[in-house]
Amino acid sequence: MNAWPGLRGPTPGLWRTLLPWECAKDNWERIIARIWPNTKYLDVIVTGAMTQYIPTLDYYSGGLPIVSVNYASSECFSGINLNPICKPSEISYTIMPNMAYFEFLPCERNSTYVELVDLVDVKIGKEYELVITTFAGLYRYRVGDILRVTGFHNSAPHFQFVRRENVLLIIDTDKTKEPDLQTAVDNASKLLCEFNTSVVEYTSHADTTTIPGHYVIYLELLEKDLDNLPRDNVLDKCCLAMEESLDSEYRQCRVVYKSIGPLEIRVVKNGTFEELMDYEISKGASLGQYKVPKCVSSKSMVDFLDSRVTSKYFSQALPHWTSE
Repeated sequence: MNAWPGLRGPTPGLWRTLLPWECAKDNWERIIARIWPNTKYLDVIVTGAMTQYIPTLDYYSGGLPIVSVNYASSECFSGINLNPICKPSEISYTIMPNMAYFEFLPCERNSTYVELVDLVDVKIGKEYELVITTFAGLYRYRVGDILRVTGFHNSAPHFQFVRRENVLLIIDTDKTKEPDLQTAVDNASKLLCEFNTSVVEYTSHADTTTIPGHYVIYLELLEKDLDNLPRDNVLDKCCLAMEESLDSEYRQCRVVYKSIGPLEIRVVKNGTFEELMDYEISKGASLGQYKVPKCVSSKSMVDFLDSRVTSKYFSQALPHWTSE
């Protein structure tokens, strides 16, 4: 029985017996392997912002191999991973030229008018926004995905998915994008590791109701050792670690212009982001297309998250900044 994509487990009867028994236990470490002992791998997406889920997948699976087979969107099936058993950090997809007509918009450009680059003319190490023309009728449609060229298979390029082309957070002249925020959360997570605590999920909000405005990061934490919980000062340090990870423009606004206030972490109760998904689906979002938004701006979503906050922390010092 394929219990779910990439999972091969026991018969339906045994599965129904094991599931409530194992899920009733307090410790869910290796729960996938306990329920489906014959599982060989996990077929999941762990590129771009999804890399944050790798530690969680390792925890629940007991370190099973992670496989990311293909690269696709609702508009088009675009690429395939020719080395599916590679490390998650090495995942690249080979563009399949028979699926659509692919063109690429260089991310490094000095003007608004830029010539699109054909499939065979992209350069290794450069980043491009994917542009597609499909059999279904889309013409030069900007998908919004930023890809980095890592090599070629014959004349078809290998790409790593980098991020979505959007700016998440803006208070003043700062422009924080998804990879920057992901790096900041990753660096804060390192401070939590010694307490056997990890970040389950996160999102962000640019709070302009305060003067000056400031970044708010909502974190849902998985605390695996209740006898060794991170103290308040550790979360304060996480705030500063996140600020140190953001770009020079943000830190200049914080240190020199004082136009951005201290970054704030709001810890939400367990299960909040599952409730958020249910909330969004109830309003019409597609279950198959739903992804946790990395930035929320609507008042209803902010109010929803704030209603589930259990504690708040602020950066207690200014991040480092120099004009050199």
